[in-house]
Amino acid sequence: MKDMAHWSVFFNDIPQRMAGLFSGDEAVWTVLDNLKTFLRDTIKPNLPDNISPGVPVETPIALLPGGWLNDGFETVCNDDTKGKIQVWIEGEKVPEATVICAGAVFVDFRVEVGQGVIIEPGALLKGPVIIGDNTEIRQGAYIREDCLVGSGCVIGHTTEIKHSVFLNGAKAGHFAYVGDSILGNQVNLGAGTKLANLRFGPGSVRIKLDNGQSLDTKRRKLGAILGDNVQTGCNSVMNPGVLLGQGSMICPNTTVSPGLYKPRTILR
Repeated sequence: MKDMAHWSVFFNDIPQRMAGLFSGDEAVWTVLDNLKTFLRDTIKPNLPDNISPGVPVETPIALLPGGWLNDGFETVCNDDTKGKIQVWIEGEKVPEATVICAGAVFVDFRVEVGQGVIIEPGALLKGPVIIGDNTEIRQGAYIREDCLVGSGCVIGHTTEIKHSVFLNGAKAGHFAYVGDSILGNQVNLGAGTKLANLRFGPGSVRIKLDNGQSLDTKRRKLGAILGDNVQTGCNSVMNPGVLLGQGSMICPNTTVSPGLYKPRTILR
């Protein structure tokens, strides 16, 4: 089992914050079995007290190492910042500052954000959720409960993620759905990529192998496991139970059948 579907086959580096989640010796999808408990045991919620659950944030809020600021800073987004929202204090850029823009919505307080995080207007987050340093949560993103997001990630416009893990640098920038899935380091989802997580028929999701056999995940819901540096083209669809090896590429408009795919596979 370890040679075929252990997490170490798909991911070269595990962020330290996630090490306890990726410590087992079983198949990679068991990470998702343990995700709910891991989040509740390790999360350190740090939202400011003046946020009301379910109510849009009224004015921008910035988090610095010394705590939250409601004023005394400005947010800048222009050609000089290449379209990125930045926090400035007394004429100096503060790259480690996290900013929650007016219009963002938090359903509860079980949210932990790192340094340099940007949460744009219209994003909606349900806890428990952990967001790593320098991650962008863009306008209209929908982050549902039980998500673990690493550093340098992007959850983009009208992208929905649920019960999923993003390792460092994973990006779902535009119109994506990611359910019960794991995205490896530097994975990039093309616009409109869907990682479907619920099979039509009864029973659990099974992973098809080249020898005609299959592995029973014992999970009713399982999206995709995308190894490090996987790239998907626009409007591609992963059926429940897709495991893509490192460096694989899915061309635009491709529907991928359930199965275990070797590294550097190209699917058209």
